Amino acid sequence: MNADINTLENYQSDKCWHGLFQRPEELKQDSTNSLPCNEILHGDCISVMKGFPNSSVNLIVTDPPYLVNYQDRMGRSIQNDVNSDWIKPAFKQAWRVLKDNSFCVSFYGDTHIDVFMSAWKEAGFRPVGHIVWPKTYASSSYYLARHHEQAFLLAKGYPQKPQTVLPDIQEWAYTGNKLHPTQKSVDVIKPLINSFSNVGDLVLDPFSGSGTTALAAKQTGRNYIGIELEDNFVEISRNRLI
Repeated sequence: MNADINTLENYQSDKCWHGLFQRPEELKQDSTNSLPCNEILHGDCISVMKGFPNSSVNLIVTDPPYLVNYQDRMGRSIQNDVNSDWIKPAFKQAWRVLKDNSFCVSFYGDTHIDVFMSAWKEAGFRPVGHIVWPKTYASSSYYLARHHEQAFLLAKGYPQKPQTVLPDIQEWAYTGNKLHPTQKSVDVIKPLINSFSNVGDLVLDPFSGSGTTALAAKQTGRNYIGIELEDNFVEISRNRLI
């Protein structure tokens, strides 16, 4: 079943029983049973998340635009990578739909850390950790050759300590960016999902891209919702998840 933003309202009374890993005893008391689980939704994430109930997802793992007007070697670019108007309202909605005492992992552009940090804190998130992935190659080069990726671990409330505590230096895996200009590897995302959520949980990615977070969630026994603005990446994501 495919879902676009203009059909999201059709899901509001629909129970999320088609997910392979739903836990019935939790669904009876959990508002996530009204969400379009295990779907890639096509639309603006701010508008889409406004249709979600409060405190309805267990974990957010996302890779938003870095605000650097990025263009890869093939000339591909990313929408909304040149302005920051969307950052505060997007993370405000992300905080609202995330359950209390849960985590959000967000990659970010380090040259605009002030913008991202301001948005996270204004939304209500607490930075509780920082993760770095060293690269053997430079993804860009200007004042410095950029040999790493980075993300902040953000908390809503005071989550319990994970059973598996990850090192804050993680191993990178290169995708070749075949499906998306800034495509992350499933092997990069899986440890995050395994550490900061449980089997059967619902993982949200508001900036879904080619669906890597959704695929990593599926492969680790979680449910997922991805939201993506560009229709070609929605199609790519849905095909990956079949």
